[in-house]
Amino acid sequence: MSEIGTDHKIGQILIEPLRRAIGDRYLTYALSTIMHRALPDARDGLKPVHRRILYAMRELKLASNGGFRKSAKISGDVMGNYHPHGDAAIYDAMARLAQDFNVRYPLVDGQGNFGNIDGDNPAASRYTEARMTVIAEALLEGLDENAVDFRENYDGTLSEPIVLPASFPNLLANGASGIAVGMATNIPPHNIAELCDACLHLIKKPDARNETLLNFVPGPDFPTGGVIVEGVEAIAETYRTGRGSFRLRANWEVEYLDRGQWQIIVKEIPYQVQKSKLIEKLAELIQTKKIPILSDVRDESTDDVRLVLEPKSKNIDPEILMGLLFRNSDLEIRFSLNMNVLIDGIIPKVCSLKEVLKAFLDHRREVLIRRAKHRLEKIDKRLEVLEGLIIAFLNLDRVIDIIRYDEDPKKALMAEDWSIEHHRAINESNYISPSNLEGELSEVQVEAILNMRLRSLRRLEEIVLRRERDDLMQERVELEDLLADQDQQWNRVAEQIKETKKKFGKDYLGGKRKSKIEDYDDVEDVPIEALIEKEPITVVCSKMGWVRAMNGHIDLEKELKFKDGDGPNIIFHAETTDRLLIFGSNGRFYTISASNLPGGRGTGEPLRLMVDLPNDSAIINIHTFNQESKLIVASTAGDGFVVPMDEVLAQTRNGKQILNVKGTVKAAASKIVTGDYVATVGENRKVLIFDLGELPIMQRGKGVRLQKYKDGGLSDVTTFSFEDGLSWLDSGGRTRTETELGEWKSKRASAGKMAPRGFPRNNKF
Repeated sequence: MSEIGTDHKIGQILIEPLRRAIGDRYLTYALSTIMHRALPDARDGLKPVHRRILYAMRELKLASNGGFRKSAKISGDVMGNYHPHGDAAIYDAMARLAQDFNVRYPLVDGQGNFGNIDGDNPAASRYTEARMTVIAEALLEGLDENAVDFRENYDGTLSEPIVLPASFPNLLANGASGIAVGMATNIPPHNIAELCDACLHLIKKPDARNETLLNFVPGPDFPTGGVIVEGVEAIAETYRTGRGSFRLRANWEVEYLDRGQWQIIVKEIPYQVQKSKLIEKLAELIQTKKIPILSDVRDESTDDVRLVLEPKSKNIDPEILMGLLFRNSDLEIRFSLNMNVLIDGIIPKVCSLKEVLKAFLDHRREVLIRRAKHRLEKIDKRLEVLEGLIIAFLNLDRVIDIIRYDEDPKKALMAEDWSIEHHRAINESNYISPSNLEGELSEVQVEAILNMRLRSLRRLEEIVLRRERDDLMQERVELEDLLADQDQQWNRVAEQIKETKKKFGKDYLGGKRKSKIEDYDDVEDVPIEALIEKEPITVVCSKMGWVRAMNGHIDLEKELKFKDGDGPNIIFHAETTDRLLIFGSNGRFYTISASNLPGGRGTGEPLRLMVDLPNDSAIINIHTFNQESKLIVASTAGDGFVVPMDEVLAQTRNGKQILNVKGTVKAAASKIVTGDYVATVGENRKVLIFDLGELPIMQRGKGVRLQKYKDGGLSDVTTFSFEDGLSWLDSGGRTRTETELGEWKSKRASAGKMAPRGFPRNNKF
């Protein structure tokens, strides 16, 4: 076995430390994920799979004005030729490029079911067809002109572009999202016309600040519209650092009906929110009565989004209703921006807005230079041919004679000294040839002469050749000037960007800005209770935990109807605006709104459906919330303390643990503190009275010992005013009050004395 840190080969086996073996392989995987899967290239804004899809569609000649092809054929070609991964993943990526609700400027023109904003999936690839859009063609423009580098595909049989020429900043125009290893990216879409304006300004003033660029790109432009409610300073900071978020809201309006009624119409929903799930969430808010002022939600969408929200009352302020919906549903979301991209296709970096646009502009200049050099090479080759053809026209008889009588015309034409005629041709045309001044024709020129048709020997053809030569020479001079002057290059890039803006700006279908941008104006936070109509109710909770709300304040002694085997337990008067605190034997407090209780016509509903009260926990008591009040809580072990009522208010269904209990110990009682003394009674019928000041005020815990027991535990606890005396209900239902209490008064944690005569047999105050 090798030592740690050393490598040895034994035959074909490599022995190395596990740390290095795993580290090297995971690093390889991480780099592959970062560079070849998850992060887009800053130059064309595409990931490899999207780039390969567009290139494969170009190879299939699926132009925007041509025919469609089966999506299965396209994804199959991509998989077989360029992208050796699953065809389902390729088709999903291609389908997304065709979804106008996901992509600001779709790159694929889909025919068939490509999914919808409700979240439905596209049809199978065998059922749909596709071709490129004009936008996609703009990304590919220049591929035939050596604009970018190519590399071999995965098996070395074909070649594919490393990056696309990209005539517009697609990274920002369509956005991107991806999760790599240790890093992620999330870029919202923007408006092409605004991006072009920012690029033109950056060309004019390369040292422009990010804040200045926001005059041209005020923020994202989502395909589903919506309203961006974010402060200018926050947006500026987000684009400066490349990290941040945008608050995006639905676009809505009030539609007025007859008799003063109104309803809210949601016309645009936030980006990447599925409409069906949004409606489910709104319906849940209505069902659970979390927003009691919302009555109904309907989906009346056709091609355009139209959600109808009905209020419970026409007197409600629409702004308040929408404010509540924004806080409790996906009608408002936060879209994160993390501009993590590959610079030059190699280096992952979190970039600012300026850095991303600069990377695109540098790429466009590089594409311009490469296309100019490519064109220059083409011109030189053509000029060489034209030079030979012109010499042939000036020496037509000699050329015909050689072709007609010589056994090897090609060799003879190349061996012939054309210097006199050649220079005469030069003098006649004032043309300086770039090559072949020795008086001999090159092989390329001879091939062109031999391939001439007889029809080309017309005088008119010579004029055409001279005109073409002159035009090419003029173009050649312009290209050489362009390649030699950086200012000219940037001017040409600016011209191209202006053409792109004109082509895909406001006159392009969907080119106008869709998302509005407004300063954040938060709706005043109005408590739900303030929006509920205040009405008297009587809360009834049975022994089995079924709860209901009877209309009005009924007589608490009135006989009520319960399920078979059930009976009354807790009954008290309340208001619909009250919050109710339920104390369970597990020591937890649960909070529900009185307005959410079921009506009193039936026997109610189980309280356990409204809160997460375990089945093995009993309902000890229910209190009406009052911020100024305090509660005394106690366990069967005789421990307890005083807790402010606002400390027991729970925010979730799971409740809030207040009294700590474990094992066989359970919560035994909770009462509102009303006096200056505490009275406890044990299962042994002994009563103890002590000063309330002896109990600590706590937020949570086990508490302190209230009463000492030899056998059994605590049965009940209450508080009272010592001057008024201690009261209880006797066996006949009559209230009895004992004012001579000195016999039972003692220190906390004493054993107490037997209860007064007439004290209830159930040992409850």
